[in-house]
Amino acid sequence: MKKIPHTFTIVFALILLSAVCTWVIPGGEYERSAVDVNGSLREVVDGGTFHYVEPSPQTWQVFSALFNGFCDKADIIIFILMVGGAFWILNNSKAIDVGVMAFLRRVQRLNRYKLFERVGVENIIIVLIMLMFSLFGAVFGMSEETIAFVAVFVPLSISMGYDSIVGLCMCYVAAHVGFAGAMLNPFTIGIAQGIAGLPIFSGLEYRFLCWILLTVLAIAFVLWYARRVKRTPEKSPVYALDNYWRQRVEQQGAEPVVYRTTTAGWVVYALLCGVMVWCAVAYPATTLTIGHASVSLPLYPVLAALFAVSAFFMLRKSVHFLILDIFVFTIAYLVVGVLGYDWYVTEISALFLAMGIVSGIADSQRADDIAKLFLAGCKDILSAALVVGLASGIIFILRDGHVLDTMLYALTKSLSSAGEVASVGVMYLFQTALNIVMPSGSAKAALTMPIMAQFADLIEVSRQTTVLAFQFGDGFTNMLTPTSGVLIGCLGVAKIPYGTWLKWVWPFIAALIIVGFVLLLPTLFVNFPGF
Repeated sequence: MKKIPHTFTIVFALILLSAVCTWVIPGGEYERSAVDVNGSLREVVDGGTFHYVEPSPQTWQVFSALFNGFCDKADIIIFILMVGGAFWILNNSKAIDVGVMAFLRRVQRLNRYKLFERVGVENIIIVLIMLMFSLFGAVFGMSEETIAFVAVFVPLSISMGYDSIVGLCMCYVAAHVGFAGAMLNPFTIGIAQGIAGLPIFSGLEYRFLCWILLTVLAIAFVLWYARRVKRTPEKSPVYALDNYWRQRVEQQGAEPVVYRTTTAGWVVYALLCGVMVWCAVAYPATTLTIGHASVSLPLYPVLAALFAVSAFFMLRKSVHFLILDIFVFTIAYLVVGVLGYDWYVTEISALFLAMGIVSGIADSQRADDIAKLFLAGCKDILSAALVVGLASGIIFILRDGHVLDTMLYALTKSLSSAGEVASVGVMYLFQTALNIVMPSGSAKAALTMPIMAQFADLIEVSRQTTVLAFQFGDGFTNMLTPTSGVLIGCLGVAKIPYGTWLKWVWPFIAALIIVGFVLLLPTLFVNFPGF
């Protein structure tokens, strides 16, 4: 069997290929101007201003691009390191292992009932988890946050008899399918509609239908693959690689767990109750805005009350369950922070770091031990963090070589001679191809929508259809492009080589792309609300 190159090798080869492109593709640029998008200034492309410029072939810059990539993605890199360190502390407490095993024991009891035995309890678990993450991706654009969950769901998948790919699909793939079929994603739909001059989050009804169909397709595909792997584990492309996870799960199961209630646990419980009460007093109501609707709810007071009660009984049972409770409420605060207070990687990193530290304290670890565990976690995930910066270097080579705008211009120009259906198809394929070299949905919306919205007017296609084409094109290929820091980060945590993942995922992505085009066609012939 031919050996698949290392992820670093593949990404660096793409950097070299991008440098070659700067020697053969003419240099070109669009003029850019600042416009108001949803209340903030953004730099967007002026569609009719493309002009050729002096080329700038890239040579030694392939090395400086790495530095620039690390600087550009510093927030994601630091996020990955902090989450890795925090989860290493959490995992050392054995709380996740205790929780997973307790969960599986309870779930397996349901097999006594014929209905659950026929459907398969593991199938129900996969469906529910994927639905939850798909909804997160559709509502608030969950993306970077999935990196933190890979370390939870991969061991769960292995424990249920599946592989690391199933675990990755349960959180990462589900969230990105939801991201592609999003209804209220402010980072893609909100910006694209704002630039296109459309009411924010208009066309919600048809997008909701698209989200349902895409999520069902993703769940069906994962269930089919999971059943195949469970029946014949050796057919998994990561069967040998998953020895790391299998040994880890076996070691966790072999080591006896001593259930205990610690004094340090009670100190942490009192401290967290005090912090949550302060949050409840300082923020008695949280305003959640979804589309044009907004609602104020006493979320922090409710969370404080729920934690005070649940953590008390969990700690009486064992400190392991207290730490699990802390983890669950960390996720709850993450959701409230993202939806109600516009949290991003800075706040989320701080939240997970705090979770790791208080988990270590509750487990009666000394300060030096917590620091060593944190560094061990950073070391374990370092390669995943570094490759994020490496992949970002591709964009710097294309941009500094003045060929990115030229490629955009050439693709856009090809739309002018196509018919209505063909134009939408080419527009869709253009957005899909562009996403491979420019994975940022916000940046791509600012770059392409000023041009695409005007082109849609010329061929008498709804601007809403153009936004939908952008949305699908932006979302699907996020799951295979090596320039996506989130994908590379998740693969690094799951210990799955990029080449192995690409070979496995491309048929699924191809199916999504085809379904996406089919879902675009009705918007040309049916007057859906908002279209």
